[in-house]
This record gives sequence, C-alpha cells and structure tokens, in this order.
Amino acid sequence: KSSGGFGILGLFLNGWRSRVAADPQFPFKVLMEELVGVTACVLGDMASRSNFGLNELDFVFSTLVVGSILNFTLKYLLAPTLSSSSPSLPAIFASCPPSHMFEPGAYSLLNRCGTFVYKGAVFAAVGFAAGIVGTALSNGLISLRKKMDPNFETPNKAPPTLLNALTWALHMGINSNFRYQTLNGIEFLLAKGLPPFAFKSSVVVLRCLNNVLGGMSFVILARITGSQSAEEAKPVAVEV
Repeated sequence: KSSGGFGILGLFLNGWRSRVAADPQFPFKVLMEELVGVTACVLGDMASRSNFGLNELDFVFSTLVVGSILNFTLKYLLAPTLSSSSPSLPAIFASCPPSHMFEPGAYSLLNRCGTFVYKGAVFAAVGFAAGIVGTALSNGLISLRKKMDPNFETPNKAPPTLLNALTWALHMGINSNFRYQTLNGIEFLLAKGLPPFAFKSSVVVLRCLNNVLGGMSFVILARITGSQSAEEAKPVAVEV
C-alpha cells in the first residue's frame, strides 16, 4: 500500500519497496554495505595511518560515523527502481539513466556521462551534509569525554568541521561516485551469469575491496587538504 501519508518516512518506504521490486537482492546488498563495507572502509582508513591508526582513533571514529551514513546513501540513490515509479532526472539530464551510468537501456555515451555528472553533484552535496553532521557528532562526543574525564587528551587536533565536510564532498563527488557506479555495473553483469550463492559471495568480496580502497583514498585526500593532520611527536630534551 502507498505510504504517502507519512511524509518523508512514506517517501523512503515507497522508495525502498520500489528498489526491492526492481532488485530482490537490494536488502542483502545494503546489509553487506553496512556490515562488511563500513568495516572494510575503517580498516582501509586505519591501514593508511601510522601505527595502524592507533594514534588517530579520533579521526578513525569520525570516518566511521560519516561513512556509515554515506554508504547507505550511495547504495540507496544508485539502486534501480521500477520503471513505473522511477523519477526522471531534472533539466538537461532528463534523458540520462536515472539510477547509474551503467543502467541497461538505449542510452548514449553522452547521456551516461550526464548521469555521472549529476550523481556526482548529488553525492557531493550529501557528502558535505553528512560530513558536517558526522564531524560535529564525533567532535561533540570527544568534548563530552573531556568533560567527564578532565585528564583525557586526544593525540590530534579535532578535524575542522567545514574543511572536513568539504573534503568528504570532494571524495564523494568524484572518487566514491566513480567506484560505486562502476560497482553497480559489475554487479549487474555478475547477477546475470552467476548462481545466487556465487553472486552473494562476489558481492561481499567486491564491496569489501571497494571500501578498503575508499578508506585508503579518503585518508590520502584528507592529508592533502589538511582536514586530518596527525600531530608530530614533540622532541624530548634529554639532559646529558
């Protein structure tokens, strides 16, 4: 039944049903994205930091919070929907694939590139918003910890909220946009040629590798922009 009377929740439920109807594997993919994907993203993030991120756990926690929000958003927005309920893209992107650039259909190369540009803009906006919320939340929890334990000190400066949000927007709009759209195309081909068990196994492996790569690339970008910079150890004067 239609859930239009429940406002935003109703829109989300209708969108969820439409995605499940178009792709019965959609709930499994979302579950793997949140369980396996976020874990792999955090591991990739930690592997790119010195001492496996143990000296930068505040930054790792920020990545965990923001990544959990964004991974679900990426999977939801890129998933195909039933043609009867699939919204067309606005303005000049109206003739482009509505879900992802590798979506089946008689679309030209220019139209598929248009989907990449449009989705990139959407993901950048979502990344910016989630970056602000996630960074503010992680910084707030660290501040609360300091109030509860005055002796607690983080090894690094808290990431600047606005700069970190801009870094997430850049990462989402280009890096994540390309990786996830390509992943959707690969999964579509695998679903047609593999039995269910082999397909689900491949989804787990692909999403694990994809998120490890995403976590590592975000750390590199954050270092370049300066949104997450580990403080160097201060030299200790030794009296001889």
